Amino acid sequence: MILYPAIDLKDGNAVRLFKGDMEQTTIFNEDPAAQAMEFVQAGCEWLHLVDLNGAFAGEPVNAAPVEEILKRTKVPAQLGGGIRDMATIERWLDKGLARVILGTVAVENPTLVREAAKAFPGKVAVGIDARNGFVATKGWAEETDVQVTDLARSFEDAGVAAIIYTDINRDGAMQGPNVQATADLARAVSIPVIASGGVSSMADLYELKSCGAPLNGAISGRALYDGAIDLKAALELLHS
Repeated sequence: MILYPAIDLKDGNAVRLFKGDMEQTTIFNEDPAAQAMEFVQAGCEWLHLVDLNGAFAGEPVNAAPVEEILKRTKVPAQLGGGIRDMATIERWLDKGLARVILGTVAVENPTLVREAAKAFPGKVAVGIDARNGFVATKGWAEETDVQVTDLARSFEDAGVAAIIYTDINRDGAMQGPNVQATADLARAVSIPVIASGGVSSMADLYELKSCGAPLNGAISGRALYDGAIDLKAALELLHS
């Protein structure tokens, strides 16, 4: 299993939200690239980046800090938030991003996901953000009547590199991930699934690793900033 340290970007800073609420923001680092370097020096294999402003605006907003992270680090990075057309996908991949994450468009324009996955094999992931089992879009502000498993299964034959499943009610709350729902999703599809939302302790990582489902990895943010998870120890656990 891969541990993906999360750097959520809002107004140029590395922040964490509480349950996806843009009004409940904690700034952890005013230099996101320096934060990324801390994670890299601790041994991380990937970085997970989110343009929070972009998710609401529908276009990239925090491009400058993302570009600085890509310039200063050598590990692969994936980015979500505000990526909703082929031109933006191409631009980010040209800048050295390893993987783009398509969230809102996966619901509103699934054809784009399929075209992008075909054009850029291994470089397109789908972000499925859910509240009570139903998909939420536009920075989690809008809820749909689409069920998580139905959306995931619709991309089975599309060549999607991964599904990043976030339980919004767990995100930033330090209450543990929704292991059952994540494991159920991983068993329901052949696409690699990455757990996100609420991963807040070594025990959470162990539970995800030993849940019996073939999870690709887990994303953690606040717990790494708060020191609840030691990155080096976590990497050892997941590699053991």
